[in-house]
Amino acid sequence: MKSLKNHTDQELVQLFMNGNSEALTPLVDRYKDKIYTSIYLLVKDRYLAEDIFQDVFIRIIDTLKGGRYSDEGKFLPWAMRIAHNMCVDHFRKVKRGPSIKTSEDYDIFEVLKFSEEGADVKIMNEQSHDKIRKMIDLLPEDQREVIVLRNYADLSFKEIATLTNCSINTALGRMRYGLINLRRMMTEKQIAL
Repeated sequence: MKSLKNHTDQELVQLFMNGNSEALTPLVDRYKDKIYTSIYLLVKDRYLAEDIFQDVFIRIIDTLKGGRYSDEGKFLPWAMRIAHNMCVDHFRKVKRGPSIKTSEDYDIFEVLKFSEEGADVKIMNEQSHDKIRKMIDLLPEDQREVIVLRNYADLSFKEIATLTNCSINTALGRMRYGLINLRRMMTEKQIAL
C-alpha cells in the first residue's frame, strides 16, 4: 500500500469518509499555506486568520464526516470556497457589531516557504513583499480579492468567478484593473522592487 501522502485528493477524501482519520493530514499539509495565506490577505489579522483557518477545517471535517462532499477531484477550490465564505461571514458579523482591531504587524510572507538565502537577499525580498502587500491593501476590495485569490491561492479565473459570484470576464477585468493600478502606484511613488 502506498503512503497516504502519495494519494490523490479524491482518494484521501474517500479514505477519510470511510473512517481513516489519518487521511486528512496529507490534505491539510498540502493546502494549509494556500488556504491560510488567502484568509490572512482577506482579513489582515494574524489571530483572526488562524481562527478562521481552524473553523474552515472544522467545517471541512464535518462536511466530509456527514457525507455531504460532492466536488469530486476539486478539493482545493471547494476548501477555498469555504474559507472565502467564512471570511465574508466574519465581515458581515463585524458590520453588525463594534469594530475591534489589533495592531499586529504580521508579515504574511513568513507563512510561505523560501529557500535558504543570504541575509541581504532575504531582507530585500522582505522589503519587496512588504511594498507589494501595502500596495495591494490600497486597491479596491474587488480588485484586491481577485489578485489575492489568483496569485496566493492559485485559483483559476473560473474558480474565482464562482467564488466571488461574478462572471469570468468580470474577474479578468478586476485582475486587469488591479494590475494597472499597482503599476500606476509603482510609477507615481517611484517604487522599485
